[in-house]
Amino acid sequence: MKKDTSWDNVASWYDTLLEDKEATYQGRVILPNLLRLLDIKKGDTVLDIACGPGFFAHEIEKKGARVIGVDLSPKLISRAKTMYGDSIEFRIAPAHEVLFVKDKSVDSVIIVLAIQNIEDIHAVFKECARVLKPKGRLYLVLNHPAFRVPKESSWGFDNETKVQYRRVNRYLSEQKSKIQMHPGDKSHEYTISFHRPLQSYVKSLGKQRLYIRRLEEWVSDKISEPGPHADAENRARGEFPLFMCIEAINVI
Repeated sequence: MKKDTSWDNVASWYDTLLEDKEATYQGRVILPNLLRLLDIKKGDTVLDIACGPGFFAHEIEKKGARVIGVDLSPKLISRAKTMYGDSIEFRIAPAHEVLFVKDKSVDSVIIVLAIQNIEDIHAVFKECARVLKPKGRLYLVLNHPAFRVPKESSWGFDNETKVQYRRVNRYLSEQKSKIQMHPGDKSHEYTISFHRPLQSYVKSLGKQRLYIRRLEEWVSDKISEPGPHADAENRARGEFPLFMCIEAINVI
């Protein structure tokens, strides 16, 4: 029996996190880049898989798209409906079974910071291929799999060379980890994260004839406060991206 990987048990925390979009990477880094790539045309249909409380769905709808948001968490969908439900269709559904969406009816699918919390990516990509129109696009935004490996990557500082570096203990091995959402408090509240190397995503997408058209790597926009390591920290942030975005085209 597969583990329930929904974020229902941390819904309140996630909802609060996104209240101020200027305070989060979602608002400052991911959103502007995602909107740039989507290049929404009025009347486009966009499916937001694992939409959470509706943050990205709402921002995309404001650009003139018809948006459908789905999430496995009833609490997050309830919040999304309360906040934005008048103009966006929100449904409770697993990422691999959005059966109410017709075949070949969607211009773009987005999966933002969620694929790493989903166990069966092959079934999800198969569903994306089903709902996407010919030449429709999938935008997959994830924590960078080469540099952000749960419990197996960290920052370090070399005092001799004055270089801040990124240490990665494991990369190619797929693994599942429990991630506590409130370090030092509420230890019973956690989510499940699945690390996979980049080749796993490429192979799985290719099997569904979702062919990669573009790949971008997005860095942190933060700047360190003045201090002895500030220059090294800022340089390292510009070298080691936090996020990766894959654009795949449905060629069926």
